[in-house]
Amino acid sequence: MGTLREDAESIVLSAIEAVLPDQAVRRALSGLRFPGRLYLVAVGKAAWRMARAALEALEQKPDGGVVISKYGHIPAALPGLACFEAGHPVPDENSVRAARAALELTEGLEESDTVLFLLSGGGSALFEAPLIPLGELRDVTDQLLASGADIVEMNTVRKRLSAVKGGKFALHCTPARIEAVILSDILGDPLDMIASGPVSPDSATCAEALAVAEKYRLRLSEQAAACLREETPKSLPNVRAQINGSVRELCRAAAARCRELGYEPVLLTDQLACEAREAGRFLAAVARTHAAEGRPMAYLAGGETVVHVTGKGKGGRNQELALAAAEGLAGLENAALISVGSDGTDGPTDAAGGYVDGGTCALLASKGVSIPAILAENDAYRALSESGGLIVTGPTGTNVNDIAVLLLR
Repeated sequence: MGTLREDAESIVLSAIEAVLPDQAVRRALSGLRFPGRLYLVAVGKAAWRMARAALEALEQKPDGGVVISKYGHIPAALPGLACFEAGHPVPDENSVRAARAALELTEGLEESDTVLFLLSGGGSALFEAPLIPLGELRDVTDQLLASGADIVEMNTVRKRLSAVKGGKFALHCTPARIEAVILSDILGDPLDMIASGPVSPDSATCAEALAVAEKYRLRLSEQAAACLREETPKSLPNVRAQINGSVRELCRAAAARCRELGYEPVLLTDQLACEAREAGRFLAAVARTHAAEGRPMAYLAGGETVVHVTGKGKGGRNQELALAAAEGLAGLENAALISVGSDGTDGPTDAAGGYVDGGTCALLASKGVSIPAILAENDAYRALSESGGLIVTGPTGTNVNDIAVLLLR
């Protein structure tokens, strides 16, 4: 074993490496042949890596293509494909420009044509053709993010405010066939909610969208409210979709690396969905219960927490989860916790997540940093920077939710 930190970082980095999209895309495309013209559209935080893998795997080269990802997530040009970077988690003008390019590419297709659609998380913001002014759409997105709405609630609203979400991009491509390869970033892998389901029939109803708006008291114009009352496609016979990556695989890979390092892994859940700070406090409580057992253990929790933003600080859900665990771990010499986003970005920061151990609380106190005050301001980034606990990986090329690992030894 290395130090607790070395082991923690090794576990999460190995897990992320195991769920990179390259092999998943190659598996999905193995043996596929397309009779007519072939067009490639890749959308999401993992879009560039998925598109590159597709180009390597396909015997038939695309007749054209568009790749749309987050700023900083397209490291190089791809032959024959137009690459765009756009805003996330809030759409911007480049999100609209990129979606327009994809719509123009797929205009007037024939029944013999195929669109290879590669989708990963983040597409809700990156791929956008708004039915309301972009400024209002950005405001609605900000309201949902600040309210603590979960990703399903957010996408139930967003798909109705867009001309490409909720199966509408698939309708646009009709009568062409769509072959969709999807990396899931939503618990339970609901196809219609991943990136707001551009090529998936929508299981949510207008009534559910209006209920979300009422629940979080969203400020909506008459135009936006009317969009929420417009029903979305419920059947798309021209689409075949397969999920080739999810948080379940991320957790399995983490458990395998734990065993290699000498820890006994326990998967607590791959469906974590609660307040980030409550998850952190729960994992710290698990540590205090089992810290004296005297054997190396690793407790894993995969999923996606939420943060209700009340302060004006800087951070993300994984950083807040980790910092919230620090007080509960205080004084435990044999305990550490790491929490990261598999895409390498956590909130609007350059960090993937955070690391804390039994000494973090005392270290921050010696620097005059109060954890409760920091959490009240949602300023976990500053505290973890002070403690040396920021985990910075850069964009990883995948996006299958988050993982938290509690190590005891």
